[in-house]
Amino acid sequence: MADLPTHTIVFEILTRLPAKDVGRSKSVCKQWYALLSTQDFVKIHCSRSVVSSNQRVLLIDDLTCSVRPIISNNNDYGPSSTVTFPFHHQNNDVSILSHLNGLLCVCLNHTYELLLWNPTTTAFKRLSTPDSHGFYINNLDAIGLYVDADDDYKVLHIKRRSGVLGVYVYSREVDSWRNIPFITRQEYLSPHFNWSAGTFCGGTLYFTVCECWIGGTNVVICFDVNSEQFKEISFPPVPSNGMVQGVLVNVKNVLHMFASTGMFEMKIDLWTLQGDYWIKVLSCPPIPPISLSLWCDITHYVTNGNWFVMTKSGKLFTIEMDMKPFECFYPVSWFRGFKGVVFVQTIVSPSI
Repeated sequence: MADLPTHTIVFEILTRLPAKDVGRSKSVCKQWYALLSTQDFVKIHCSRSVVSSNQRVLLIDDLTCSVRPIISNNNDYGPSSTVTFPFHHQNNDVSILSHLNGLLCVCLNHTYELLLWNPTTTAFKRLSTPDSHGFYINNLDAIGLYVDADDDYKVLHIKRRSGVLGVYVYSREVDSWRNIPFITRQEYLSPHFNWSAGTFCGGTLYFTVCECWIGGTNVVICFDVNSEQFKEISFPPVPSNGMVQGVLVNVKNVLHMFASTGMFEMKIDLWTLQGDYWIKVLSCPPIPPISLSLWCDITHYVTNGNWFVMTKSGKLFTIEMDMKPFECFYPVSWFRGFKGVVFVQTIVSPSI
């Protein structure tokens, strides 16, 4: 350590600080401000921030937006702190569409505008433009947030308008939208199909595309973020005699799916993607019936070898898993109304 340059030692120490402490450290001197603002610093700090102690739960209701730490020892939330939106809104009409490395892609429901927002640093960037890019319509559009090989944060926006599908990519680096080709089956343009938000894993964005009735078609659409090519893969072989919900999650850079099937009673299996094929990891043990009113409120996360199936109102089931304990929570941040997310605290900026 004595042989290392002072600059290197300072860099190593500061990349291990919590995100909010990095912000305060920028005021120490001009040299530190310049160092902490470099993309190399932000990238390394982000890579070291993806740990359970830096994860927070953000919940939005009609009156407040709050952030809570997750206490991994007893699988509970810590005390909440109120978050003030740095942008104009109406009655907390903010929907969370996607998240990655501390950035949230959100929609202002009263204007349909898309924004990138870091709730830790409070920085945000509007993505809407005068030529009608960056406007999101719920139940018709799909959003995915990702990072390409050049470390450029991008937003993929799939738009369905009157039977016409358009696909657009926003680049944080060049601060603009562009259209890319997408050839898919015509029936997926129908409002009878529900597109999930994109889940980024291993250089690919994955979307579930599910028909909105019992026994309908369910597929996964894959978008290679570097070649910008799409392809379709099958759903896990789950029963089709009830409602089907496939919720994707990135577990240590391997794609998993919580596949829920049933009507008044729900069965949940965990699958992992190997190549283009799904391998079942586990089936949940017998569980009490889940009422249909709660079926759409469910989110999942895995930690310390246990699998938690939760609703907004609290923990519903704890299922022991015959798997190695994970180092972090791996959430499916799908709450009814897009009002919740589990995110990591980072200093990643929504703009360059």
